[in-house]
Amino acid sequence: MGCLVYVFLGTCKDNTIGSTAVASLLTYQFAKGVWQRAVLLTFLTGIIEIGMSIFRLGFLVDFVSGPVSAGFTSAVALIISTSQVKNILGVKSEGASFLQRWISMINDIHNIQINDAILGISCVAVLIALRFVGRMKVGPKETTELKWYHKASNKVFWFMGIMRNATVVVVCAGVSMYLESQGKHYFRLTGNVPQGLPKPALPPFSIEAQPGNATAGIPEVKGETFFDMVGGLGYGLIIVPMIALLENVSVCKAFAKGNPIDATQELFAIGVANVANSIFQGYRGNSGLARSAVNNASGVRTPLANLYISIVVMLALVYLTKYFYYIPLTVLGAIIISAVIFQLQYHVIKPMWRSKRSDLIPGIVAFITCLVMPLEVGILIAIGVNLLFILYHSARPKISLETIETMEGYKFLKLTPDRCLIFPSVEFVRNLVLKSGNKTSLPVVIDCTYIYGADFTAAKVISSMIDDFKRRNQKLIFFNLKPSVVQIFEGLKCKLILCYNAESLIEELKDSDVPAQRVEFEVPPSLKIDMGNSDNQSTASTITLTKYQSK
Repeated sequence: MGCLVYVFLGTCKDNTIGSTAVASLLTYQFAKGVWQRAVLLTFLTGIIEIGMSIFRLGFLVDFVSGPVSAGFTSAVALIISTSQVKNILGVKSEGASFLQRWISMINDIHNIQINDAILGISCVAVLIALRFVGRMKVGPKETTELKWYHKASNKVFWFMGIMRNATVVVVCAGVSMYLESQGKHYFRLTGNVPQGLPKPALPPFSIEAQPGNATAGIPEVKGETFFDMVGGLGYGLIIVPMIALLENVSVCKAFAKGNPIDATQELFAIGVANVANSIFQGYRGNSGLARSAVNNASGVRTPLANLYISIVVMLALVYLTKYFYYIPLTVLGAIIISAVIFQLQYHVIKPMWRSKRSDLIPGIVAFITCLVMPLEVGILIAIGVNLLFILYHSARPKISLETIETMEGYKFLKLTPDRCLIFPSVEFVRNLVLKSGNKTSLPVVIDCTYIYGADFTAAKVISSMIDDFKRRNQKLIFFNLKPSVVQIFEGLKCKLILCYNAESLIEELKDSDVPAQRVEFEVPPSLKIDMGNSDNQSTASTITLTKYQSK
């Protein structure tokens, strides 16, 4: 249903909406394996995404930086791979975190299923090999020089690459079906999958209590009200839409080719798509990078390609589910592992190290916390650390300091902040301006070219700073201060000296300038003057001082 909705509301021709590794993991963790919660999560997050698009909150994805996204994606890749190792080896995997699952599997390693392990590892190797085959190219690099047999060979290689999952599933299911018909049960199978299309209905807003059956192995189901279900979903109602938006925008950017991206429209499209999913008992659907890459390589021109995907899925549900029974679980695990393992973002470490090493910190924090803690807690901590970096940089603006002499011979001290004045940074700027002003009697000019905003706290501090300069008869001039910021400062009746061009600045400097005065006074003969060297001290009877005074 997500694909059908995206045909009409989507903006990216290559994008496809469906199950993804990240969406599946988040849905499982927040719904805790209960299908009613999963469907309700899909419905509520879809409604939230629609609301976010109405209020144009697509910009929130900008607060998740590239390093945090890379760390989160890498952690998810390892978590999902770990969750499938149990299907490859046939061992138990329990626990809520990455480490707990590995400890559980190691403790149960003596129950390894040899047949499943051999088949699973072999499938992983074949899938990775076919992935590289799909990227093989023969013939000259220039496309104009390719012969017909070069193009045909490249097309065959490409087709083998994108068909690798289906090829492995069909072959292994066929072998398994034959073995089962011979009464040989070598592998653990997927089992029965209900046939037919689900009927449209409202999402479950409560869970009815059902008694268990110990003989049949059916666990007891506890009843839950709507508020119990929402409370159990917790942070998921915020985290899932944010990650979905991040995935969607990432896919759109990857294939935009310079075209603008409407994040708000994409948010609306994915929200409506998931509401439609929930009406047919489906769970979260996000943008899939691998599927979209196949779309792009196939030469699609509009989002109508999603229609064909949707039709194929519906036909499979109607006609092929009886054959899904024979798919070995280890094959499905191999497919997932071979797909998500390439989502490890190790390739960003080297360029990040070269450009700005401090960006590695939020990325590493995201990676570690998502591995050792529940995923929702890890991503929140990583975003929090990233915001602390942003706040620190806004609280510590860079200020260039230089003494300038005009052609007319007037000197002044120029300070240039590189960003706006807001409450975290204004006290830092004030201390630096006062410290610089105390070291000289020259007029101080603050170049406000890059100060595009301010707040009430900044206005109070600026008013105090003006009074400090006035008490010591030192002029403080604001150069090129934007009218919107002037209005904020004048709200506290700050008496600003404003200049917007070189002529007005020189006039202000001229008013504050007087010729240097030569002052002589007597000092005791015993006074020692430190000349900068302990061996070079001498007495003096007079000291000549030159002082640059203001009026």
